Amino acid sequence: MQAFAVAAAGIADASARFEASAVRTARAPLENLAGETVERLTAEVAFKANGSVLKTATDMYGSLLDILA
Repeated sequence: MQAFAVAAAGIADASARFEASAVRTARAPLENLAGETVERLTAEVAFKANGSVLKTATDMYGSLLDILA
């Protein structure tokens, strides 16, 4: 289903954003600490939201299989 692909892409994007922010912070830790902290928190929320989408889609498929069985 499309929900799995969308959630997987969202997780990959959030992971890449978090990684990029961590690398920028490691290079220049005091340059924009507040902005990078917000970026990492935003990436974390996006990661959790996409994980919830995956769980919901899995639950929906499970319910559908129960109905069809």
